Amino acid sequence: MFLKFQEIMKNILVLFIAFFSLTLANSQEKKPEISFEKTVIDYGTVNKGDNGVREFIFRNSGNAPLIISNVKSTCGCTIPKKPEKPILPGESEKIQVKYDTKRVGFIRKSITVTSNAASSPTTILKIKGQVVENNQQKGIERKKKSIVEVY
Repeated sequence: MFLKFQEIMKNILVLFIAFFSLTLANSQEKKPEISFEKTVIDYGTVNKGDNGVREFIFRNSGNAPLIISNVKSTCGCTIPKKPEKPILPGESEKIQVKYDTKRVGFIRKSITVTSNAASSPTTILKIKGQVVENNQQKGIERKKKSIVEVY
């Protein structure tokens, strides 16, 4: 009877050690993480035809390589460009976004970033602002010159 009890306790101890080892191994698992400096870029008021390129800077704050698998925008007027190579732990990289500033009006667009980040595999970035006709700021049109000012 005592031998069976000893054998049962031995088996329980082995199972406990195996469980503890697996838990410890999982807690040290390498995981990539993505941290953006900012998730919204405000273009402010820009003139029609101005440079529409902006950059979202991010960092791999994890301890495994970060892979950006997809970056897509809500419409064809916004073209995102993702890094092609994995981002190593501690390194920074950028996602370039080009908005078509030939379209006059308000800018409110979203860019969806898909990665292998452990805690946030999908991140939504946003751009906002307004494109106005050249020499027009915030809805105030240029005043027409009078005859006196022309001559």
